[in-house]
Amino acid sequence: MPHHRPTGLARAVRLVLTSTLGFAAVALAYTPLSDDSLRRIPPGAAADFDIATGALLAPILTPRVPGTAGSRKARQHFVDFFATQLRGDWTLEWHNSTATTPATGDVQVPFSSLIFRRDPPWATPGDVGRLTLAAHYDSLYRPEGFVGAVDSAAPCAVLMHVARSVDRALTDKWAAMLAAGTAGDGLDEEKGVQIVFLDGEEAWVSWSDSDSLYGSRALAETWEATRYDGASVFATPLDAISLFVLLDLLGAPDPHIPSYFANTHWAYQHLAAVESRLRKLGKLETPPTSQFMEEDWKQANQFTGGYVLDDHVPFMERGVDILHVIPTPFPAVWHTMDDDGAHLDMPTTRDWATIMAAFVAEWMDLEGFLPALPAGSRGGKDEGRTRIEKSEL
Repeated sequence: MPHHRPTGLARAVRLVLTSTLGFAAVALAYTPLSDDSLRRIPPGAAADFDIATGALLAPILTPRVPGTAGSRKARQHFVDFFATQLRGDWTLEWHNSTATTPATGDVQVPFSSLIFRRDPPWATPGDVGRLTLAAHYDSLYRPEGFVGAVDSAAPCAVLMHVARSVDRALTDKWAAMLAAGTAGDGLDEEKGVQIVFLDGEEAWVSWSDSDSLYGSRALAETWEATRYDGASVFATPLDAISLFVLLDLLGAPDPHIPSYFANTHWAYQHLAAVESRLRKLGKLETPPTSQFMEEDWKQANQFTGGYVLDDHVPFMERGVDILHVIPTPFPAVWHTMDDDGAHLDMPTTRDWATIMAAFVAEWMDLEGFLPALPAGSRGGKDEGRTRIEKSEL
């Protein structure tokens, strides 16, 4: 993460000033899920997020410095999950690059980002607008042994949960459209989703334009230069990103997530509304008063133009719309050896998994296609189920 820790305006994480943008008109159709569908959203579960045995989280709670065995292990975990745990037709794009760093001299360090993508089966790549969800999986080079649980192992596990939560519903929705003859009828924008695990976000010595964001800078440059067929709806993979949602520093207790950008405040408001409704339905574990996203009230003239430097910047500089889900102030464990599994707040971490799954299901118009939860899952207070207990680690 960026090298300053913010606490209010006095220590604002190297906020960069830009001209304030007005609220953008929402071009995408966006229909909120019914309460019944929200109750069907799979909750973040201890079996997935336990720090020692969790199927999603535990394998990446290890140092993941680019070019090391820990980094390769994390990548293999992602590949194995999408290949064996999901039934849908997810495609994998590898983006490999190399660069020198201030810590390694003339040695070319390899950086490998992974993009898992699901498009409607009838659509051609250049005709699909993709909701893009991203997190970085690398960890700091120093201090040696740094794990980076909030930064950003937990966000990566959240994205894996999201993919599994919408996988079957996407299959069923697209099959129903094919059966009804409405697939590719031109009445609605073709929607896809892609999940990006970025490498090389962290600085090796000191944060700068050249010592940071190695993977995201290379990927954004490649996608800008890649051209779709001239008859396609979108010119490049960058143009095809309908919204770039970046998760970072999630998993610490009591997060405050600001709305950073006026032109995507509408998306922030939708995410905040999803969180609020899940709380009212009893789907979340953290207290009802612990709203993570509290700035849904923000007006256009209240945006200062400041933002946190992170993996979204190379995409934003090329015109991509950004929703940055990162707390301000940063968690107290940020860039310390305490940023490990033992210091994660597990109810908060699991709630992030539930919230993001619901947001993506809503974005992808999965009303009526979400399967019922297994007996005993947390379906919400209206179903007479109790919340699972908070387990302190």
